[in-house]
Amino acid sequence: MELLFIFLLGLMFGSFLNVVILRLPKDESVAFPASHCPTCKSVLKAWHNIPLLSWLFLGGKCAFCKTPISFTYPAIEFISGTLFVILALKLGFTLSFVFTALTFLTLLALSMIDFRYKMAPDSLNLLAILFAILSASSFFMLGKNFTNALLFAGGFTLLRFWLSYVLTSLAHSKAKKVQTSWTKNYQTYPFIEALGEADIMVAATMGALLGVKLALVAIFFAAVLALPVMLYVQGKSVEEQKVPFIPFLAVGTLITFLLDSQIYNYLETLYA
Repeated sequence: MELLFIFLLGLMFGSFLNVVILRLPKDESVAFPASHCPTCKSVLKAWHNIPLLSWLFLGGKCAFCKTPISFTYPAIEFISGTLFVILALKLGFTLSFVFTALTFLTLLALSMIDFRYKMAPDSLNLLAILFAILSASSFFMLGKNFTNALLFAGGFTLLRFWLSYVLTSLAHSKAKKVQTSWTKNYQTYPFIEALGEADIMVAATMGALLGVKLALVAIFFAAVLALPVMLYVQGKSVEEQKVPFIPFLAVGTLITFLLDSQIYNYLETLYA
């Protein structure tokens, strides 16, 4: 019965998360106006907003204009409810569970926004870092989480500068080979950003939530998951090559968090 309550709680948070994902990138209030159909602008009734069930009962269409409602909405709600249950089974219904669940919900919102718009609102990123720090199981761990967040933010910032320098230098060398008398006095190569600022902030969240060792493992998982996609987009247009990396970081973080004991045991065998 407790798990059912937790699942329903997760569904409600997921319903609100849909509003955040839809409105925040457009710089709209997540509170006003009331929930409405984005096509016909009709204000939804209370029974149109029941998480998961309303979409099923309405047949995936608006009750007023019959415009199809994206499957993304119930999917986000179901994922949120499932996340709550999985994390509750691991952590119990504790304060640490509440902030850990909120961290992963915020990462879910960031992932969807990054996937759709290739952007990540600073407000959500800062919220994720705060939730990750507050997920500590003790006052001592609170300070450790904060320290780990700073370590990963600083480490990723240095990595960003180094990779950007290397990639830009390579582009510079390539551009010099094709210079002509008309272009020799002009910069004919771009400055290449290897990592976005949002990735740095997500890394800080990962450091606070997982600690140094596990966060490095999560980044490895994210890179492995992203590799097939990166190989697939090679040779495509510049826009198609802009792969959102936050979803991979979020999945890598979740896998590592759920398998933390097994991963620790494996790492110990490597260094035994």
